[in-house]
Amino acid sequence: MSIFNKILAVVDPTTDDQKAFKRALLLAQKTGASVTAFLSIYDFSYEMTTMLTVDERETMRQAVVDDKTDWLANIVEPLSANSSTSVDIKVVWHNRPYESVLFEVIDHSYDLIVKGTHEHDTLKSVIFTPTDWHILRKSPVPVLLVKEHDWPSNGNILAAVDVGSEDDEHHSLNRTITKTAGMMADLLEGKVNLVNSYPGTPVNIAIEIPEFDPVGYTESVKQHHAKCMLEHAQQFNIPQENQHLSEGLPEDVIPSVAKTIDAELVVIGTVGRTGITAALIGNTAEHTIDSLNCDVLAIKPEGFECPLKH
Repeated sequence: MSIFNKILAVVDPTTDDQKAFKRALLLAQKTGASVTAFLSIYDFSYEMTTMLTVDERETMRQAVVDDKTDWLANIVEPLSANSSTSVDIKVVWHNRPYESVLFEVIDHSYDLIVKGTHEHDTLKSVIFTPTDWHILRKSPVPVLLVKEHDWPSNGNILAAVDVGSEDDEHHSLNRTITKTAGMMADLLEGKVNLVNSYPGTPVNIAIEIPEFDPVGYTESVKQHHAKCMLEHAQQFNIPQENQHLSEGLPEDVIPSVAKTIDAELVVIGTVGRTGITAALIGNTAEHTIDSLNCDVLAIKPEGFECPLKH
């Protein structure tokens, strides 16, 4: 039984190549899920036509929505023509795209958001828009960010876990991440890998306390994480060769391992910071996601609630 039964594919209005919809359709064909191709549009110029009546403005807005609906149907229908997947099209008028996506998810009980990322033409690096970050932080359901990497059979799925942590919330999130990675590996005929990083010796401690043994300290931290990694891996029958443990920051270690094993998908947990802390983009997950060149499935802790209210 798949945990994804109802998928929302966020449409990119700037291109005919809808990689998020294609990925959602591929996933739906493997899970039996339904897919909705969702487009949020808005044009300030229509709101500023003060000489028009409310009815005339509404007619103009509806004409734009109808035009975009036809455009989207022309893209979606050929892609889904030979598929048994149930596909819907929805175009809404909203001045904040991320809000329209999240309200759609909440109001209609979707299980997954699939969204494409933009690539900078000259730098060949992915650019995340404010809409991407808002959806990542606030979505109550998993978010699949689609990049350019293919999904080959027998590929590697990488579950990014924090096994050295002592708190229950992290343990619960680790289990959810690993179970989800296993489910995706079953669907994609892939292999589950685990990655965990551990911190090196804080430089200030080594300087301030002359008798401090940095080598011994680092080794004990490594052994603690290795033991925790093994215990976690054994719960899910993940072999030793698929367990990756490295010293360093998660935002460095996770992309490095993903590149080394040519991961097709990385499953990662996000803490969902909002308010003033979110403005600092201090979230490890966000720095990590920025550096990955494959698809990313971002998952929230159990019990997370979307901060948006209608």
